[in-house]
Amino acid sequence: MIYFCNTLLLFVADQILKWYMSATLPVCIPGRCDSIEILPFFKLTVLHNSGAAFSFLSDAGGWQRWFLVAVSSGVSVVIAIWLFRIRQEQKLLAVSLSFILGGALGNLIDRALQGYVVDFFVVYYHPYYFPAFNIADSAITIGAAFMILDMLIGRKEAVA
Repeated sequence: MIYFCNTLLLFVADQILKWYMSATLPVCIPGRCDSIEILPFFKLTVLHNSGAAFSFLSDAGGWQRWFLVAVSSGVSVVIAIWLFRIRQEQKLLAVSLSFILGGALGNLIDRALQGYVVDFFVVYYHPYYFPAFNIADSAITIGAAFMILDMLIGRKEAVA
């Protein structure tokens, strides 16, 4: 059950930070893009992503919103069931699933209610920019890294 608390914590942090950033900075549009530079390679800029990861399908005409909501919903249900049924000794896997679920739900709510996901972290080395991301994206990435680590550790334990 503690892993679902982790999911909830990540979800709430993501939603609060998206709300705060949207209230603090206007949405970046061509010709006018307000930012808060934190470091010479990191800034905060509010962007709306109507597509999937790295803005994939963002110019698809609108059908992608409900397709991505359906896929995200299905995946979230599967992950929640998996997390609920996980064995107690599989702690790293449970943490990874809780991170992935928290991030997936954070982006799912944005996409379902607004039609886009609010992104605001921008990492760059002028003129190269990594696609903007948010807490939910970070949680999914960290969860996936933990899952890979769990697979590698599990493989070593199985061999030993």
